[in-house]
Amino acid sequence: MERMSPEDVVRVPASVRFPVELVPPDGFDPARLETWPRVEGRLEWVGGRLLYMPPCGEMQQATVTDVVVVLGLWQRTHPEFSVGTNEAGMRLGEDSRGADAGVWRQRPQRWGFRREPPVLAVEVAGQDEDADALREKARWSLTQEVPVVWIVLPGQREVIVVTSAGERHHAIGEQLPVHEALPGLQPQVADLFRQVSAS
Repeated sequence: MERMSPEDVVRVPASVRFPVELVPPDGFDPARLETWPRVEGRLEWVGGRLLYMPPCGEMQQATVTDVVVVLGLWQRTHPEFSVGTNEAGMRLGEDSRGADAGVWRQRPQRWGFRREPPVLAVEVAGQDEDADALREKARWSLTQEVPVVWIVLPGQREVIVVTSAGERHHAIGEQLPVHEALPGLQPQVADLFRQVSAS
């Protein structure tokens, strides 16, 4: 897949609204994902235009949903926490990034980026994201004082739990280890892949 070069990146005023239209690269075919440009974010082809904005593919969206169901059910018995999803935006240090899901300590809700690190960040791999790319983001999260990151891999039906102590791999048939910062959050790995495993 073609990666956008620095010359392709244009800084735009903050007043620009998403989606932003991109010029399709040479060889682009909207029916063939491998011809789409690689960008940090999401792309759609709508009405003959290539639009940049934050959707995801079927397996990724189904897995994110299963993750959020697990987190949401847990949160109902742990109201001291708050669960976010939909590329949950956060401003940590000089970076503004999103996670497929996250758990924060509860506080009054407000508009805009969260300014405090989540207790748990969850990254679900899409078709074009490999575990190494998500490991890099997990390492960034740890430097921002996120205690635990789950890297959820729908294709492999595997979860990599990343903490400052290292990483551990967990497959269907196993239970994720509880982290001291997240009491009682110890789901079965299979629960994070219910929809993709049913197909």
